Amino acid sequence: MNDTVSPDSILQLGMGFWGSKTLLSAIELGVFSELAAGPLDSGTLADRLGLHPRSARDFLDALVALQTLERSGDRYSNTPQTDRFLDRNKPSYVGGMLEMANKRLYPFWGSLTEALRSGEPQNEARRGENFFAALYADPGRLEDFLKAMTGISLGAAAAIAQKFPWAAYRTFIDIGCAQGAVPVQVALAHPHLSGGGFDLPPVRPIFEQYVAANGLSGRLRFHPGDFFNDPLPTADVFVMGHILHDWNLDEKRRLLAKAYEALPANGALIVYESLIDDDRRANAFGLLMSLNMLIETPGGFDYTGADCIGWMREAGFRETRVEHLVGPDSMVVGIK
Repeated sequence: MNDTVSPDSILQLGMGFWGSKTLLSAIELGVFSELAAGPLDSGTLADRLGLHPRSARDFLDALVALQTLERSGDRYSNTPQTDRFLDRNKPSYVGGMLEMANKRLYPFWGSLTEALRSGEPQNEARRGENFFAALYADPGRLEDFLKAMTGISLGAAAAIAQKFPWAAYRTFIDIGCAQGAVPVQVALAHPHLSGGGFDLPPVRPIFEQYVAANGLSGRLRFHPGDFFNDPLPTADVFVMGHILHDWNLDEKRRLLAKAYEALPANGALIVYESLIDDDRRANAFGLLMSLNMLIETPGGFDYTGADCIGWMREAGFRETRVEHLVGPDSMVVGIK
């Protein structure tokens, strides 16, 4: 046996759910929000979180070992990263996505093997429910979901605001805008722009509240509609983020064709996702997101930048490019 070959990485990957669930439970319990005001000793923190004496020390020290908390003596504090991104009271909070992962995705991923064999969703559909229909009928669940979309989109939204040449355009619409992370980040960075978001009617109050909280009600407005069945609003630039991967190939092509038809000459479409690298070897997050679409949707899947460029060219876009945004996310830009 070659002594340089070790099973360590295999075991760490296979048991990775231990660390994942520890972090998700910490977010659920509010650990990072509790520590946002400053360090606390283990007894005080355990009391505030409602932890049993048997679990508290191992749980908190596991978070230290996972580099999500710091400890000095018996006092725990947030790391700079968790203080910024996992305090629920900060606008930079990205934990909404992780809250949804804890409540919904974690148990559904326990059925991945069945999904791989059947090709069928493993979420509420197994009970005969339509997740999206139930979601949009429940204002509380819908708000949680839209906050989750903000969590997963915030970094990419800020990058799009900086990297796309917005000076050449005046108006934009985010198609499938959710809470409004992209319109808000773009409008904050570029005062000359106006626009808004397009989504199903129940999203309106959540979008408008988020926009108002960022002082942008005068420049961003909500457009209600179904992007498959209703006309798209008029704008120089359309954005579709974490939208195309929900749908099968024919539906993806329909949405791109519809965007092309609605844009003016020289208008632009920005599609952003956790794009799989063209060689399908490096962006593990993008590939795992595609497996998540297997679990969550009847026909959705993630794709490479080259795939999207091909579909855009089929729709008629004359100029296309792929540009990295942040982390696993990249955007594909098409010019009409």
